[in-house]
Amino acid sequence: MIKKAVIPVAGFGTRLLPITKAQPKEMLPVVNKPIVQYVVEDLVEAGVNNILFVTGKGKQAIENHFDANYELECKLERSGKTKILEEIKRINNLANIYYVRQKEPKGLGDAISYGEQFVGDEYFIAMVGDTIYSENIVIDLIKAYKKYKCSIIALERVPKEEVYKYGVVSGEPINGKIYRIGDLVEKPKVEEAPSNLIITGAYLFSPKIFEKIKETKPGKGEEIQITDAMKLLLEEEDIIGVEIDCRRYDIGDVLGWLKANVEIGVEKCPEFKEYLKEFVKNM
Repeated sequence: MIKKAVIPVAGFGTRLLPITKAQPKEMLPVVNKPIVQYVVEDLVEAGVNNILFVTGKGKQAIENHFDANYELECKLERSGKTKILEEIKRINNLANIYYVRQKEPKGLGDAISYGEQFVGDEYFIAMVGDTIYSENIVIDLIKAYKKYKCSIIALERVPKEEVYKYGVVSGEPINGKIYRIGDLVEKPKVEEAPSNLIITGAYLFSPKIFEKIKETKPGKGEEIQITDAMKLLLEEEDIIGVEIDCRRYDIGDVLGWLKANVEIGVEKCPEFKEYLKEFVKNM
C-alpha cells in the first residue's frame, strides 16, 4: 500500500532562535529522543519504511542521528552498556532513509516537490519534521485512504482566533470526523477563515500533487505553499480530511517545545510521571 514518505526538514527554525542557530529544530529533544525520531517511528509503525528527508544547510545532525556511529557503539560495548547500545543500533536500522537538499528555502510545497523522483507514481505520506502526536495518525491516514482512495489530510479544530497561523479548510462532514474538503486557505485573517479546522502538517498525497506544485505561484511569504497546491488538486480530485482525536505538539516555538516535554514526559515515561506532576503542581 503506502510505502514511501517525504519529510521536509530544511527550515531555519527562526521562532526557536537562538536554540536553532547551530542545531536543527527537528533534533531538539522531547524527553529522551529528538522530535524527528518520533516522526520516523510513527511512519515505520504504520508500515512506511522508505523515507526521504528534504534537508537544507546545517541539517547534518539529522543524517548523523540515523547513521551508524561505530566509535560510540564500541565504547558502549566495552563499557557493558548493552541496553543503550541496543537502542542505538535500533535507530541505525529504523528505515531505509535517503536525503536530498533543497537548494533554497522556497516553502513547504517546494520542499515536498523534491520527492517527485523518489515517489514516482505512488501515493505517499508527507510529514513536517517539527510536529508530533500523542497517537500514530499515520495509521489513521492510511486507513482513510484504503476506504476513499484519494488524498487524505489530518485536521484539528482550534480556537477561531488561532486560525491565522495555519492552512484552514472548509468541508462537508461525511462520517463522524471525516470531511470531504470543499476549500483550503493558507493563513487567512480570522474574520475570513472558512472554519476553525486547520491542516496539521500530516498528509497522504496523490502523486498528482507534484504536477500541481509546479503550477502553484508563490503565495504567503512569497513561498510555494502546499495549501495552494492542494487547492489546485481539489479541482481534479477529491481530498478527504480526518479530524485527529489526540494531542498535537507543534514544536515550532519555545512554548510548544516546553509543553511537549512536560506532557509526553508524564504520558510516556512512567518513571517520571508522578515526579513531573508533583513538580508542576508545586511551581
